[in-house]
Amino acid sequence: MVRNIILKILLFPFSLIYGFFSILNSLIYELKIVIPIKFTIPVINIGNLTVGGTGKTPHIEYLINLLNPYIKLAVLSRGYKRKTKGFRRVEKTDDVKNAGDEPLLFKRKYNDLNVFVSENRVEGISQMLMKIPDIQTVLLDDAFQHRSIDPALNILLTEYDYPFFNDFYLPSGRLREWRTGYKRADIIIVTKCTVDITEKDKENFISKIKLQKKQKIFFSYYKYFHPYFLYNSQQRIELKPETEVLLISALASTSYLIQYLESKVDNLHSLEFTDHHQFNYDDMENFKKIFDGLKSKNKIILTTEKDAMRLDMHRKFILDNKLPVFVLPVAVDFLFDQKYEFDELIKLFLLNFKS
Repeated sequence: MVRNIILKILLFPFSLIYGFFSILNSLIYELKIVIPIKFTIPVINIGNLTVGGTGKTPHIEYLINLLNPYIKLAVLSRGYKRKTKGFRRVEKTDDVKNAGDEPLLFKRKYNDLNVFVSENRVEGISQMLMKIPDIQTVLLDDAFQHRSIDPALNILLTEYDYPFFNDFYLPSGRLREWRTGYKRADIIIVTKCTVDITEKDKENFISKIKLQKKQKIFFSYYKYFHPYFLYNSQQRIELKPETEVLLISALASTSYLIQYLESKVDNLHSLEFTDHHQFNYDDMENFKKIFDGLKSKNKIILTTEKDAMRLDMHRKFILDNKLPVFVLPVAVDFLFDQKYEFDELIKLFLLNFKS
């Protein structure tokens, strides 16, 4: 605790420098020195004020499940840590080096979904519309700070346990821009809530945000399902107290996941890496060594769906060594009976959209 406080004090000057340039970037758009581009189709941005950990991927999946059966939908992502550059269409046969883990996950789970990657969001959407003119809506992944686009709907995510209003600029905190950036959001979703938060907890949280008149706020949580084998989604297991689990994850935040697993199994071993870590051969050898050392007969390797995209780069190693790698599915749901309200808000937005 003391060490963290000292580290934050040492990093504070660098946060001020980061904040200065962040403010300059915002002023460019606030003063209309640069005019953001609006598109003739609805663009829904899902982002945050912090560096990862708020749950963008499962919330984007929620919107995909809500909209993809009814309209021609496309997803545009940066494709973080991919080795390719520029605009690219994502195919099921791609790997994380070509597409990035999140875009590849979207494409493999939703085969008919149009998924693209591009560092330049304006160019990306323009190219998408040239290639597929009948796209009706674009989901923009993690572009809250990319203000060259003026999205028709801005959805901001913030964690219940780590809200933006208690945070500070990088690197002493996790903020990419100052807290007042939340005012650009049309919808705020408070993510990773526990299912037992009360109406009083909810109102207390809302009072600290100071909602704008145009803003709606929702509270979401994760639902986890029975894990499935990495190479056979029909082969599922139930997590029981006697199951010994070696968790492999490379996420921005694992506390919510670990809390869930500790409620299910008595023996959990967690190997955590930096967000989007590319697992190498040495990692795989280490995983096998640790797994072989576990004493229980009822033992598995468990990972998340996003991490599974990167572990799949070592398919031959996993199959040759008969490693029981299981994937933990997750889905978003809403507290306080807000699911219907959220779904209707999104549908009405699309029905009433005018370019």
